[in-house]
Amino acid sequence: MKFSNCKIMNKQENDILLILNEHSYSGQRSLAKLSGYSLGMINKSLKSLVDQGYLDSEVRLTARAKNMLKQRAPRNAIILAAGFGLRMVPINMDTPKALLKVHGEVLIERLIRQLHEAGVTDITVVVGFMKEQFEYLIDEFNVKLVVNMEYASRNNLHTLFIASDRISNTYIVPCDLWLGVNPFRSHELYSWYMVNDTTDPSSIVRVNRGMELVNVPAFSNGNGMIGIAYITGDPSIKLREKLASMDKDVHFNNSFWEEALFESGRMFVNARIIDGSQTKEINTYEELRETDERSDHLRSEVIDTIAKALNTASHNITDISVLKKGMTNRSFLFSCEGSKFIMRIPGEGTEHLINRQNEANVYQAIKDRKLSDDIFYINPNNGYKITLYREDSRTCNPNDEDDLRLCMDKLREFHQYKLKVPHMFDIFATIEFYESLWPTHKSVYKDYETVKNNVYKLRDYINKNAEEYCLTHIDAIPDNFLILDDGEVRLIDWEYSGMQDPHVDIAMFAIYSLYDRKAVDRLIDIYFKNRCPHNIRIKIYCYISACGLLWSNWCEYKRSLGIEFGEYSLRQYRYAKEYYESVKTEIGRTV
Repeated sequence: MKFSNCKIMNKQENDILLILNEHSYSGQRSLAKLSGYSLGMINKSLKSLVDQGYLDSEVRLTARAKNMLKQRAPRNAIILAAGFGLRMVPINMDTPKALLKVHGEVLIERLIRQLHEAGVTDITVVVGFMKEQFEYLIDEFNVKLVVNMEYASRNNLHTLFIASDRISNTYIVPCDLWLGVNPFRSHELYSWYMVNDTTDPSSIVRVNRGMELVNVPAFSNGNGMIGIAYITGDPSIKLREKLASMDKDVHFNNSFWEEALFESGRMFVNARIIDGSQTKEINTYEELRETDERSDHLRSEVIDTIAKALNTASHNITDISVLKKGMTNRSFLFSCEGSKFIMRIPGEGTEHLINRQNEANVYQAIKDRKLSDDIFYINPNNGYKITLYREDSRTCNPNDEDDLRLCMDKLREFHQYKLKVPHMFDIFATIEFYESLWPTHKSVYKDYETVKNNVYKLRDYINKNAEEYCLTHIDAIPDNFLILDDGEVRLIDWEYSGMQDPHVDIAMFAIYSLYDRKAVDRLIDIYFKNRCPHNIRIKIYCYISACGLLWSNWCEYKRSLGIEFGEYSLRQYRYAKEYYESVKTEIGRTV
């Protein structure tokens, strides 16, 4: 028998063939109801399937159809579970979001069981954050674990790339979904990406009239992205190649894997649309609360602390959203009874870096000076802190001269108080301390020992020209200056503060802002109102060199914890090298 082979089955024909594989044919109206397609489309598709030899005259699957179903059937699944789940604060301090329990079931366990129900038992879970907590899945479900060592610095495009050699008749599944109806099937005929029928302003994709997945135009809503995909046939090859290419390009370090599905403004896979009520993505504490208000994971020490500190019930703590800024801590914004607050939770390894009792002493010293943000709670044992969020504020723009004048005036005012606390901030001792925290006690920089020796040569000049020690902020960077609408300036984040030469604060502001020499001198002139003695300017250059090495060492420690700061860490090391040379040149000129 000769079939019409001149065309490839379209999505509608594939869907109808899948339905007929599961259900006996009982008329076109029944097919229309099951598929959602019109009677006209059903009639046209059935005729085409018969012509192509996939259905016989009794609308039954032929051997050709059954063979194709076998060839394209799901073989395996990849579950992406490597990320921090930052938006899950405060839960993610203890539990990866894949292991949250919803309605009595752990999210990832439910997904695995649903895959098993569809006959998919070859499952790879790519892990990273708290990877050890997933180990039990090997014994309980016979999964394979693959570790993403770069989960902290790269997004899930890299996570999928790590397991991309397994993509062939494969389900790709995010770990944070609660699926009311099992979306996995024992048979598939084409590649698809799953979206729902609701609109989502954050989506990058929408379904057009041709049932294609296309880029969302600017200022438009897309379809809700579920994140599940099935990849088979030629799209498997294309996806593997694109992941390999994009993974090598640093521009895609923060990309979601779905970007690899796009080609000329549209995905090269079909759309699979489901009812929005069938799935729930658990990305935040509040989404968990909405999905299962009885979940054990809602019992959070952090939430209890907030409720007690603000004398409120936990259900009044709403609108929780992560604040990504901040190199030392995880902080989140929340609302409570009409006001907004920031909760600070110390980040990884912070217990080695910050003495919280010293920090509490600093806040006690400055409490009557209107220098800092409004503190509602601070715990010197665990570092938890609650402050009022000022909606009438913004941070300093280090490239705006008006902002610099406001902030340097505030910094000078603070220094002139000459406040005292019982502890010091010793730059050189801290350099040594951060170095001691490195796992191998060896720098990643080839010339580190030479650079360190050079920086230490600056100590004599610093000591000869140091000002009277007083309370110094140490972390006086642009992000820590809040400029209120009325022009008032507040300094926040005093956790590194201690007794030191106050001019260290000028150096710290400059190196965090990544200033060049011209901008550094402009900052010094603003602080000193164009009356900076030459020896003090050189001393500030010395501090720039020493503090550059200090923060470079700090970045190396954080890097060992999986936290990467990119260009910032390189620039700090350059400050250590270049400003040593600048000081050497300047001192030589004045001697």
